[in-house]
Formats: sequence, structure tokens, C-alpha cells
Amino acid sequence: MKQLLFIAILFSISLFANEEDLQRAYAKEFAYLKSQKEMLQKRLKEVKEQNVKNLSDANSDIAALQNSVLAKNRLSEKLTDNLYAAQQNFQALGDDTAAIESIVMQAQTTLKPYGVDIFTDKERYKETLNEIFTKSNMLIRDLSSLRVEKGFFYANDGREVEGEIIRVGNIASYGVSNSLSGALVPAGDGKLKIYNGADASQSAAALKNAQNRDMLDIFIYENASKEIEDVQEKTVVSIIDSGGIIGWVIVALGVVALLLALLRSLFLLSASSSTSTLAKNTLTKLLEGGVESALEFLKTKKGSTARLLKATVRNLDRNREHVEDIVAESILHESTRLDKFGSIILVIAAVSPLLGLLGTVTGMIATFDIITEFGTGDPKLLSGGISIALVTTELGLIVAIPVLMIGNLLGGWAEKIKDGMEHSALHLINEYNKQK
Repeated sequence: MKQLLFIAILFSISLFANEEDLQRAYAKEFAYLKSQKEMLQKRLKEVKEQNVKNLSDANSDIAALQNSVLAKNRLSEKLTDNLYAAQQNFQALGDDTAAIESIVMQAQTTLKPYGVDIFTDKERYKETLNEIFTKSNMLIRDLSSLRVEKGFFYANDGREVEGEIIRVGNIASYGVSNSLSGALVPAGDGKLKIYNGADASQSAAALKNAQNRDMLDIFIYENASKEIEDVQEKTVVSIIDSGGIIGWVIVALGVVALLLALLRSLFLLSASSSTSTLAKNTLTKLLEGGVESALEFLKTKKGSTARLLKATVRNLDRNREHVEDIVAESILHESTRLDKFGSIILVIAAVSPLLGLLGTVTGMIATFDIITEFGTGDPKLLSGGISIALVTTELGLIVAIPVLMIGNLLGGWAEKIKDGMEHSALHLINEYNKQK
């Protein structure tokens, strides 16, 4: 706008003024513009200085805001950590409270049968715990002492006997009466009975009279309310019975094997004792009276050796190879009789441990069925299956080991008899051929 105005002025001057006026006007305008320029330069310098100052102030404000933000972030993190710690403390406090309540309830349940009552105040757990520990210590001190009191206990025949009960703390008891005395064990429902596992009458009398003994016959129990069964005397029948029907089957097979071994032993004994004597007498008859005399002698004899010698003497006039074949055939024929019951005995020896293994598997299956139904809380429920599992294996080995040894010994004895029969027949052939 100023330039347009300036042009308009110059144009006016050029129209209405002379050249000198134009110069003066120009000088005046130049001076004006120069002063405007200086003023603008000064203003620009002031604006720049103000901008530098504003920028510096802005940077300072930004740095201050950043420091404030960092401080607030740190404060926020600290507050978050404090909140997490408070939550953990609250949870721990809840767990501790639950644990204390559980301890208090357990203490009330445990101490109530002994006449000790615990007052519970949820606002004063410290005092409650102190009361529990104090009364528990007093009860432990009373229960750990030796106490004598009047009471009743059961005899082995089921009679209820009145007498004195000597309690050794809370872990053992003795009963003393006019008719019997000894160690007592829990009989269920807080009752006591005489223990039949050992004679503890002397220990009971010594404790009653406050006498010291170097050794006490004592039965220590864990829970006075849980019945302890009487000690059952184990017998062979009870052990076999614990193995179930498989145990009786194994025993029956063992008895059969022993009877067969006895019968075979008697048969082999008879065969072995007659072999050498019969062969010697047959040879004498053969050398003295010939074949007919020997056959006449053997007609009255029985047994494997007699039959072998008959076949040998009857074919002595044939060639040697043929006679030896007849001897081998006769021995092979007699082997069936000499090996009688041998295979059955060895089969029983092989089957017995397998039956024991079958009993083991059956017992373990029964045990796992019980565990599935009732759990593992009561060991008595598991004892039946475990007995079958272990006893049948034991019975199987008890039967198999001796039967196997006896069977092999009898087999070796039979082979020895066969060798003796063969030797007697060949000796008879050789002596007859020498005479010829």
C-alpha cells in the first residue's frame, strides 16, 4: 500500500511540481524510508531476541515437565509396588488366619476327649494360641507320667476283668488283677484287652509296685481307640490257606509228585538190586546147562532184567550183530517201564512255579480291585490279596525245587539201571561166545 501511495505521490509531483521540488520530495521520502528501515531492523532484532528468550523459556518448561513426568512415573511404580505388596500381605494374612483357624479347630478336636476346652475369639487369636500351647503342655506332662487307676479290661477269653490299669503315658498300658496281669492293647471304643503276644505280667507287677527293671515287656500303640487284633499263631495249614485255592492246588500237586517219586524209587530199587544177581545166576546156568537150562531158570523170574536176559539167551545162536540189535530193542522196550512216572514228576516240577505265578497275578488283581474301591487307608483290606500273591509263589517254589531235583535224580538212576542191563546182556553174550 505504501509503494502504491509512493508511486501516486511521485506521479502527482511529476505532474504538478518542478524538478527541484521533486528532488526535495524524493530526499524527504528517502529519509522517511530510511528511518522506517532502521525502525524495522530494530524491531526485527527485538523480535529475534524475544523469540530466543521464549524458546529458552519453552525448553526450560519442557525439561521441568519431563522431570515432573519422570517423578510421577516413579511415584506410580512405587505405588504399584506398594499395592502389590499390600495384596501379598493381605493374602498372606488370609492364609495365616486360615492356618490359625485350622490349628485351633484341630486343637479343640484333639483336646476335647481329655476334658480340655478351648475358648475361641477371632479377635484375639494370640491369646487363644497361648491358651492352646499352655493347656497342651500341661496335658502332655500329665499323659507322659505313670498313672495307676481303677478300671476294666478284657481277658483273652473275652471276660471283662476288674483291676488296676497302669498307664505309661498315652502309648502303653498294663492291667493287673487278682486272676491275671499283663500288657494291654486297644480293643476298640476306648476299651483295653490283654495282649496275647508276650507275657508281660512281671513288668506289670513291677510298675504297680514302683520297682525298677532293666527291661520292660511293653507293647506301644499309636491310637488307643483303634483295635489291635490278637496275634494269630501261624501254622502250615493257615499259611497254605492264605494262598487261597491255588495254594492248595500247588500243595496237592506236591503231594502227588512225592507219592509218584516214592513209587518210582521203590520200583527202581527193586530193578537195580536184581540186575547183577540175576545176570550172574543166568550166566552160571548158561555155562553149566546151556540155553535150555538158562531159559528154564528165567521162566520163574519177573522184571525188566529177566525179560531182557530171556530175549538175549533165546537168540544167542544168531550172529552177534543181530543179538545186539535184539538187546537194544529190548532195552528200548523196557525203558517205558523204567521211566514210569518220570515225566509226570517233571511236569509237576515245571507247573508248580507257574501256578505260583498265577496266584501272584490273581492276588495283585484282587489287591488293585480293593485299592480302586476302598483306597489304601486300611492295610487289612489289602492283606488278603497280598497273601495270595506272595504265598502262592513261595509254595510253587517250595514244591518245584525238591520235585525237580528228585525227578532228575530218579531219571539218572533209571539210566544207570539201563546201562547195567545192557552191560549184563553183553557180558552174557561174550561169555557164551567164549565157550563156543
